[in-house]
Amino acid sequence: MNMIEQLSIDLSNYCTKQCPFCYNHSSREGNIIWTPQEVIAFASDCIAHGVKAISLGGGEPFEYDGVLDIMDALFPQCYLTVTTNGIPLGRSILWETLAAHKPDKIHISLHNPGTLECSMVLQKCIMLEKIGIKPGCNLLVAQSKLEDCALAYESLSRRLGPDQIILVPMRFKETPSPRDLSYVAGGKPFQSPSCILSCHPPQKFVSVSWDKKVNFCSYADDRQPLPSLDYQGLQQALSQVQFKSCMPHENR
Repeated sequence: MNMIEQLSIDLSNYCTKQCPFCYNHSSREGNIIWTPQEVIAFASDCIAHGVKAISLGGGEPFEYDGVLDIMDALFPQCYLTVTTNGIPLGRSILWETLAAHKPDKIHISLHNPGTLECSMVLQKCIMLEKIGIKPGCNLLVAQSKLEDCALAYESLSRRLGPDQIILVPMRFKETPSPRDLSYVAGGKPFQSPSCILSCHPPQKFVSVSWDKKVNFCSYADDRQPLPSLDYQGLQQALSQVQFKSCMPHENR
């Protein structure tokens, strides 16, 4: 049995930004299958069996009806983070809501570091701090944009610590090397998925997709359906997973 401590749950694959490189294939035509009460019951049972941290993603979680109910229910039970593309944070009404419905941390994805997007992400991180939410940034790194990413990382580092910035390698093309990521971080210690060194199933992390399937990695194929929406169902599904790298050349 896997000792799971970290759980990522994609609430949907609906997202109005619909980035072409999205691992979840999210789009404006995306589906929503989880109900808020299902997420709460499933996550709560997993927490009762040892899960310590839960990350809500998507799709865009702040475009999912019921996300605030989920946040309110899970926040007292575990370390709760939300990953957003940042677009909904442009609405003033959401800031008023977040001040009353806080997760522990909100990560904002930065996809285009060579544009004004970096300044906007940094501004939103500062605003999150002001309402008592720890901010973070997921900086997408493509091999063709290393210079822009390095400048963005330097700018973000003036306000955020290395524990608040995650360098996310672009998949399935323009994937940077570990040396590339080190360059982006200015040769200093940085955060990134452990698979940048070698692909292997994480020991304590599990990804649960928008269609109620699981694998050890958000990018990996061969997701297995949850036979029941609880910790036992999670373990049963994991036992059926045949883990393979998301990079085809690594499976040869």
